[in-house]
Amino acid sequence: MSDVLHWQKSSFSGGDEDTDCLEIAATSPTTLHLRESDHPTTILTPTPTALRALLTTLRS
Repeated sequence: MSDVLHWQKSSFSGGDEDTDCLEIAATSPTTLHLRESDHPTTILTPTPTALRALLTTLRS
């Protein structure tokens, strides 16, 4: 991944001292990248369909 990603912590995170949170970065309106702050080198780039399925499952 050659783009520099600008990571954003979840608004539910406990702040800068909290290292146990989900971070998200976008390279386009339909391409999102996810990582856990404990493992910042592991980056997931789900398809919009897979991300929608994940969010739907988490909400239910």
